[in-house]
Amino acid sequence: MTAVARLTTPFTARTTATEILHGVDLTGRRMIVTGGASGIGAETVRALAGAGAEVTVATRDPGRAVALTEEFAGSGPGSVRAVALDLADLASVDAFVAAWAGPLHALVANAGVMAVPTRQVTPQGWELQLATNYLGHFALVRGLRDHLRAGSGRVVVVSSGAQLRRAVDFDDPQFDRRPYDPWEAYFQSKTADVLLVVGIARHWAADGITANAANPGYVMTNLQRHLDEDTLRAFGVTVDEEGDRTVPDYYKTPAQGAATSVLLAASPMLAGVTGRYFEDNQEAAVVPGGPDATSGVAEHAVDPAAADRLWAYAEQVITSR
Repeated sequence: MTAVARLTTPFTARTTATEILHGVDLTGRRMIVTGGASGIGAETVRALAGAGAEVTVATRDPGRAVALTEEFAGSGPGSVRAVALDLADLASVDAFVAAWAGPLHALVANAGVMAVPTRQVTPQGWELQLATNYLGHFALVRGLRDHLRAGSGRVVVVSSGAQLRRAVDFDDPQFDRRPYDPWEAYFQSKTADVLLVVGIARHWAADGITANAANPGYVMTNLQRHLDEDTLRAFGVTVDEEGDRTVPDYYKTPAQGAATSVLLAASPMLAGVTGRYFEDNQEAAVVPGGPDATSGVAEHAVDPAAADRLWAYAEQVITSR
């Protein structure tokens, strides 16, 4: 990733998802957005469908996407449908994959959980944050590989600046032995997300499939549902006596937070670009990482050896369920 010049665009941190696609026609393009019923996922869906794409919202509860599907019912060239998908349950992932037919032009791996207070496990016995944020998406992308190949598809994985904090603990990735820490589990899962795109770039380049990671920045959405008031205040959020939240000016709106995902999923500027990490609609610099890092992508998150090791680990746990 450091051997080529960083890609820059004319957009800024405040550009909205819809503005990214001004003048872009996505008619005939088929796309999936996981977790697309709310937050930045919903704004990603709106921008893609608004430009003409056929968008599938993959969500645990399709009923939450009714308003979004109705918004695009018969209103233009784009369309939105909702299909059940629980990334923490491989049976659900398998069912989604089996039901997909035809080419897939973009898959936005947007769904995620943050800082689950206590260690929870999936039906496969996996720690919930690694399962939802990484392993479920790995299984989904892997299952849809032929469809992505047919569509010369793009994979977009929504990561976070949290990847700067920790590398993947390959000795105990599921917190089977070490004490569970909600933030350590989140940091690790977001690093794994970046390593997923590095792995796709390394393993599937001959398929014509590209993959890049996006950091949406600070955005207040349902992702923060597990955070208590003290933690929210530490993130600069004011919480009043009624529980209402006020965010500082440096926070983005969901439409602005979705912009980088949309850039990577559909902008002609990103044609052929793969294995990279973007924030504020620009490719980020590779940095050492650690507690003092505030921007960029950590060296441990784009390390080819770590990407290969994580790929092998994910394949092993997915196939041995």
